Amino acid sequence: MMLSLFPLGWEHYLTGGLLIGAGVSLLFILTGWVGGMSTVFTSTWSYVSRRPFFQQGRFVETRVWRLVFALGLVLGAAIWWIWIGPAGGLRTGIPLWQLGVGGLLVGFGARQSNGCTSGHGICGLSSLQWPSLMAVLTFMATGFITANVVLRSEERRV
Repeated sequence: MMLSLFPLGWEHYLTGGLLIGAGVSLLFILTGWVGGMSTVFTSTWSYVSRRPFFQQGRFVETRVWRLVFALGLVLGAAIWWIWIGPAGGLRTGIPLWQLGVGGLLVGFGARQSNGCTSGHGICGLSSLQWPSLMAVLTFMATGFITANVVLRSEERRV
């Protein structure tokens, strides 16, 4: 059963989860800042858009450390790829337009729920925030339903 759930092993998932948890915990303990990624996106827009929404103090005053935070995620992924990642590139059979539509829906959902899965799931739940629990349950239910709808439609095509 474990091999079917984790064909590449489970250890790296545990290690990654512990590192992410330690990172956001340290960020909060040392600075009081919550490390969610959707706010990184919004605060970055404060550089290019003069619309009042993007010029709010909570975005403008935190945009530098949020960009450093995002850069750390990108560099961490690059280090992982170089050090223990798979050889060559990864490919998906999903058409580009579906990836684009999925990205738009995820972005819209993150904005509507006032945060993304990382912000609510890692930071919000660990600080026992009721809205984060509701957001995570909604994210999970939507993901389960979507996966089953896609699976069933694929089975009918075959």
